[in-house]
Amino acid sequence: MLRHLNENATKSVITIEDPIKFTFRNKKCLIRQRDVGDDTKSFSTAVIRALHHDADVIVIGEMRDLDTISTAITAAETGHPVLGTLHTVDAPQSIDRMIDVFPHGQQQQIRTQLSQVLEAVISQTLLPRIDGGRIGAFEIMLASRTIRKHIRDEKTYEIPVTIEVSTPEGMQTLDQALADLVKRKIVTPEDALIRSRNPAKLQQLLQSQREAAALQGSVGNLIGK
Repeated sequence: MLRHLNENATKSVITIEDPIKFTFRNKKCLIRQRDVGDDTKSFSTAVIRALHHDADVIVIGEMRDLDTISTAITAAETGHPVLGTLHTVDAPQSIDRMIDVFPHGQQQQIRTQLSQVLEAVISQTLLPRIDGGRIGAFEIMLASRTIRKHIRDEKTYEIPVTIEVSTPEGMQTLDQALADLVKRKIVTPEDALIRSRNPAKLQQLLQSQREAAALQGSVGNLIGK
């Protein structure tokens, strides 16, 4: 995402990382990378200083504690695009993780704030490719009106169904992404099922693909005759 931004937009970007894993050369963007420990004391302190440096985009290498998550939400409320990472497995868990670090009495307020500033959650799962190497399967959740309502109403358990029916808007569940990789013969069904959070659902998707392929083959034979 940073590479895409660097090649397509003119922005001032500050990254806060522990440690810095990739070094970016400026193209269209001015990218300043800060290493926690060497350049700054903490993620939260660096985010506050990034606001003072008038950054257009702030990248937080890991949102691991209350101070960092709180500061990230505050930065987003001021209109700054904030990119951050969490060690979670899917979109609902990412939202719950950000909320659960706050004391119980603050959580409803944070739900409301998060529902207003969150734009998207992309969850990545790596799988072995049939031809060698690895490939990512991505769950994509965009903050539609319905998703924002789920967050406010403490109904993150309803998010997967909303993602599943919102493919025309650009969303996809992990199981939909895995099924597509199997369909394109990039990963094996066995590896896809191991990574699935809902193997029964993935089995249904794979079965639907097989039935659709069989039907298409039958229609092709009829046309040929």
